[in-house]
Amino acid sequence: MVARLSPAAVVIAALGAASCEAPPEPPPAPGPETVAGWTMVDLSHGYGENTLYWPTDQKGFQLDTLAEGTTPAGFFYAMKEFATAEHGGTHLDAPYHFYEGAALVGEIPLRRLIAPGAVVDVSAQAEADADYRATAEDVRNWEAEHGAIAPGTAVLFRTGWAARWPDALAYLGDDEPGSADDLHFPGLAEDAMRLLVERDVGLVGIDTASVDYGPSTDFIVHQVGGAAGIPNLENVGDLSDVPATGFLLIALPMKIEAGTGAPVRIVALIPPA
Repeated sequence: MVARLSPAAVVIAALGAASCEAPPEPPPAPGPETVAGWTMVDLSHGYGENTLYWPTDQKGFQLDTLAEGTTPAGFFYAMKEFATAEHGGTHLDAPYHFYEGAALVGEIPLRRLIAPGAVVDVSAQAEADADYRATAEDVRNWEAEHGAIAPGTAVLFRTGWAARWPDALAYLGDDEPGSADDLHFPGLAEDAMRLLVERDVGLVGIDTASVDYGPSTDFIVHQVGGAAGIPNLENVGDLSDVPATGFLLIALPMKIEAGTGAPVRIVALIPPA
């Protein structure tokens, strides 16, 4: 005689069998090897005799040798000292740069300096107009293709100007020493920065000398961003090998405690496709 199980018994038996199965293996914990195979793109111009500074800064980058050669004890030894303005070369603007009471360089949280990145490409518009200002519409067009910009994102604008470095005339639009009255290079429009403030981005960067375009006299983009606590990256290197999204940006400035800006080494970490 064959015993027949009730439907309830069948369900109970099935649940019992399932409970005896081994739980799925948890994913491995992330470690240093997680990013070992990622592509690293250096987005910083080097500091040296050709480094570009704001035209009113006539000192430039200074590097002096204090010691270099074989010591009396027979080993080689070298030491140098350098001097630079905060806002020359590839550098970070602290929010305090244009907003009293905002964070200085040494006070900027690391979460703003190491963050998921996005690149808004306005190089075609900039090629047609050296005074182009990236707009809120440019940002929204990027979002229509890639999704809304998440809070904390590091948003970089690509104008193509990095290719002009270090030719001062091509990069700044004017190479008259000591004068900043006739500069021409792309930047951001006020409405773009206000939209990024609404998005609560971590930082904003651009591959030109300023987030405000060359002819600016009020530096309103600096003012709006500074008031919101947003640091800027300026004179960012060539962004042509960095995707529109899906990468990690690391931008660590020299930790000058009371600095309004500082030299910065910027790296984009791009995971394998």
